[in-house]
Amino acid sequence: MAQEAAPGQQRLGRARFAVAMIFCTHGAVAGSFATRIPWIQDHAGVSAGQLGLALAFPALGASIAMPLAGWVSHRFGARTALRGLLSLWTLALALPSLAPNLLTLCAALFVYGATSGMSDVVMNALGVETENRLGRSIMSGLHGMWSVGALIGSAGGTLAAHLDLDARAHHLVVAVALTLLGLLACQGVLDPSRGTADEEPPPRFALPPKSAVVIGAVGFCAVFAEGASLDWSAVYLRDELGTSDTLAAASTTAFALTMAVARLAGDRVVDRFGPVRTVRTGGVLATAGGLLVVVAPHPAVAMGGFGLLGLGVAVVVPLAFAAAARSGPRPAQAIAGVATITYTSGLVAPSAIGGIADATSLMFSFGLVTVLALGLVLGAGVLRSARGTTETTRSAPAPAPEPKH
Repeated sequence: MAQEAAPGQQRLGRARFAVAMIFCTHGAVAGSFATRIPWIQDHAGVSAGQLGLALAFPALGASIAMPLAGWVSHRFGARTALRGLLSLWTLALALPSLAPNLLTLCAALFVYGATSGMSDVVMNALGVETENRLGRSIMSGLHGMWSVGALIGSAGGTLAAHLDLDARAHHLVVAVALTLLGLLACQGVLDPSRGTADEEPPPRFALPPKSAVVIGAVGFCAVFAEGASLDWSAVYLRDELGTSDTLAAASTTAFALTMAVARLAGDRVVDRFGPVRTVRTGGVLATAGGLLVVVAPHPAVAMGGFGLLGLGVAVVVPLAFAAAARSGPRPAQAIAGVATITYTSGLVAPSAIGGIADATSLMFSFGLVTVLALGLVLGAGVLRSARGTTETTRSAPAPAPEPKH
């Protein structure tokens, strides 16, 4: 029996590595794009306000396109859908740097966001499928690999900017390389069947199921705190606590690294304590971090608070995707619903923090972040799915039976 199980475990190990490489590839696209935004702004000839408008279009494109992902995955099969959508996403990296004006930049970023969101849904669904068959948590580590990819892409983009390379050439080369890497990785992922002939296909455009809305609310709180901290931590330290620009920027980098490390290590914690207790404890840490930021008398205290915020929210979104996939018969549709809610949170968080700060203060804005972090403590129980979570599967490490569609 052990000899028979060994090949199956080896295949699952290869599938886990393959999907991790896909997450890394997806993150590398985002990191490569973000570092060349100043070049893209200058090339398109747009003002700061116009750039802010254009940068809303990736989230808009993702929110509109993600509900289609379930139908695409059902129609073509998960592996084929991922192969096509991931290729579109990696190639879309080349579009924004080609835009000569605001209109074309908005259109390019809409396509960029739409392909990002759809490939994101399918790769998370395959990640959950792999996790289910392995019988232990891997979603936090997969999202950690996304962060690693983003850091690699950012490092490459920083070097390209330092060398004053044309972003059109830089992004074209990176897009082709990541497309080839993504196609190679897709060969190793699981390929669940597309469903039986008598199974009713999902609608082409599916609204989130109720279960996804409830789970998505928890994800909303985490992503809001994450987006607020990433975009406003440096401003907070500079304007509220009078730090230098260098130290303020270092706080943002430290926050991102904290999240990446926490996600890479998070699977062991989830396997030991389960998703509900992990998120509840994370919520306590994030709430404490938010309070430290609000009352900080010294920059070091605020930086510690931001670190606790990053540590506390790091694994919430991966676990929300996993819980959504187990909450109903159509994992991709449920993940799309949660992803849409979390993308929306990421879209509104920076502007909401700025608007509240204009009306009151940044300190008051992070009071709201603290309240939302407390929502993780209160809402963690919704991550306990009726169809089972890692709290129940970790005791049964043998390969799971064929998935039910």
